[in-house]
Amino acid sequence: MRAAANHHGRDVAASIEADPEGVIALEPRLAAIWDRAAPFLRVRDNDAHTLYALGLAQALLDSHPEADAAVVLPAIMLHDVGWSQVPPDEVLQAIAPGGGRPDLVLLHEKEGARLAAQILADSGYDPGKVPAILDIIDGHDSRREALSIEDAIVKDADKTWRLSPHGIDTVMDWFGLDRGQALRLCSQRVHGHLFTAEARTMARALSALESVTLWPQRQRLLEGPTGSASPV
Repeated sequence: MRAAANHHGRDVAASIEADPEGVIALEPRLAAIWDRAAPFLRVRDNDAHTLYALGLAQALLDSHPEADAAVVLPAIMLHDVGWSQVPPDEVLQAIAPGGGRPDLVLLHEKEGARLAAQILADSGYDPGKVPAILDIIDGHDSRREALSIEDAIVKDADKTWRLSPHGIDTVMDWFGLDRGQALRLCSQRVHGHLFTAEARTMARALSALESVTLWPQRQRLLEGPTGSASPV
């Protein structure tokens, strides 16, 4: 979180706005939900995935004022708590390329809705919002259609994360892939499966940036003194 150098040689911090457009923070009511949800998200990097997906959902909400943020944001924060109820050695079997365990996907959705109901109750969350939140969680992966704009945003944020730098890093380690393989796998699982135009634009931009990382021209720029680039 700190620079390795200051090539300019001067402190420019005074010229930086405190709250520029696009920089977001986690609001207190969501932070309270996170504190209860985090113990259930320590499965296959779901905790970090959740935070990044929540950021994407917040960005999508800016383009959809008709959507209820009080439904979308808790739903994306809690959508994967159910993986904690799946045996750890079976979690990746549920989504592995060339295979898959639909039964486990359904299990994590059902258990996720159950756990989310308790977390929201313990957090004192608006009970009028809870049914819509639980409906989204129970079907966020298995259901092909979107029930509402809120459901569409949750689904899109969840999937678009796969093409983020953190998503590519995570998928590489899940399945022992190089970066190019992970990018191709994530691209085939994201493009063509999104509901909102804004998410489709985000996904295309993320894929383009990751593609450039793989170009030999970019790799040569990354080569160290020995002339060998980092493997991708």
